[in-house]
Amino acid sequence: MKGGTLQINWHQTKPVLTLDFHPQSGLLATGGSDYDIKLWLINPCDEQKNAPTVSYQNSLSYHGSAVNVLRFSPFGDQLASGADGGELIIWKLHSTDVGQTWKVLKTLSFHRKDVLDLQWSTDGAFLISGSVDNSCIIWDMNKGSVHQILDGHSHYVQGVAWDPLGQYVASLSSDRTCRIYLNKPQNKPKNPKVMNFVLHNVIMKIELSASDSKIAPTKSYLFHDETLPSFFVDWHGHQMDPLLSIPCISCGVGRVGLGWDGMGFCGIVWGSCKFSPTSDSINTTYIFSRKDLSRQVRPAIYLPAAGKPVIAVRFCPVIFSLRGSKPAGLFKLSYRLVFAVATLNSLCIYDTENEAPIAVLAGLHYEAITDVAWSPDAKYLALSSQDGYCTLVEFGIGELGTPIPLPGTETKQNKAEENNEETVRGTETKQSKAEEDKIKISAKSEKMAIAPAVEVIDKDDRRTNIGGNEAKQTSGTSNQAPAPEKPARRRITPMAID
Repeated sequence: MKGGTLQINWHQTKPVLTLDFHPQSGLLATGGSDYDIKLWLINPCDEQKNAPTVSYQNSLSYHGSAVNVLRFSPFGDQLASGADGGELIIWKLHSTDVGQTWKVLKTLSFHRKDVLDLQWSTDGAFLISGSVDNSCIIWDMNKGSVHQILDGHSHYVQGVAWDPLGQYVASLSSDRTCRIYLNKPQNKPKNPKVMNFVLHNVIMKIELSASDSKIAPTKSYLFHDETLPSFFVDWHGHQMDPLLSIPCISCGVGRVGLGWDGMGFCGIVWGSCKFSPTSDSINTTYIFSRKDLSRQVRPAIYLPAAGKPVIAVRFCPVIFSLRGSKPAGLFKLSYRLVFAVATLNSLCIYDTENEAPIAVLAGLHYEAITDVAWSPDAKYLALSSQDGYCTLVEFGIGELGTPIPLPGTETKQNKAEENNEETVRGTETKQSKAEEDKIKISAKSEKMAIAPAVEVIDKDDRRTNIGGNEAKQTSGTSNQAPAPEKPARRRITPMAID
């Protein structure tokens, strides 16, 4: 593992508030307080340098205020950017003769105040946004309009998340609640099974019992309030078979991530934990069981943070085989998930096979960390900070483990390939049939008695190709007796039309 903080002018030395990797090309997009979005190409480490470097590619300038959040669509053809004042812009990737460029596709206008977080649905058809106006909005990206408004929070909505399986969305607010919404489609005559999210559960407090029976049980809040820096929600993970999948909801003071492992657990990072009524609060990452999202339960697992609040969690987009250090593991999975937990001043990398972090990085920045992102191949991990700089970490081959395909993806991929082959065969059959019909029509046309095209030389020696009805009229005119003053016409030679 190599890396470090790159001392370059990212956003005119102003705070870098957000970053994200393109899911195919691996380009890094950053947004900051200079109202700008910048694209960077990552250059790997070499023998002389102990950290990767970046090359500036392009700037996307349109926002009139600080850019708070950037998120690429799952297929990489669009980029959503949210900013202060309710600005929400969708960028579209276009191909040109000299390469590719990003242009503004549409502006989504409805939020009245700052947009703090965004998350795409797995198919890229919908987008959820959270704002300081206390609301979440689900956008229909095909229509470019509001699909549904979730306005149950009483304070800033600073984090939103989308379940990779499309069953849930989650929102986290400074009113100290995490609201879970369940998709219950509406059956409409014109559009059956319309997506519709209804409130499923509100996660807010847990009951604490003291070791001393004389002390009555008390309830403690799970989450921080608005006195801490703003936080965001991000639902990241892997789309697997629902019977083998579990969502991990990760909520943080800065960013929140939701991801999936294979046991049905839901992890929420960002919290203030008390293990007893008399103990002090500890900054904590929570993990809940998915099957218990419908009722108030104690978190299944606690991951205490080292002093500072957790601001972001991102799950690695690649899964790995077990290393065998602990056969049972913390989650008892047949594979390993790796995820990064960022606090205000440090970064911890966990996996699902160990209770302790597998790596801890601290002292990276002079000011608070604001966001964290993985590259699509899990080779790089990027951090942004309010000090105006970003940190890049590069992992060597096999350092995180041996990558394996997602459970169930091989079958789906084979099925998709079979469908593609059938489509190609069907297309070839249709093309062959169409060519045969074309040949038959052509042969039939040659046998039909149609007026031939003729080549006529008029008095000015200008040649004119005539066919169809015009040929009939010309032929009729050419058979008339010529005027005395006109020279005699030459013989007309019939010509066949191809």
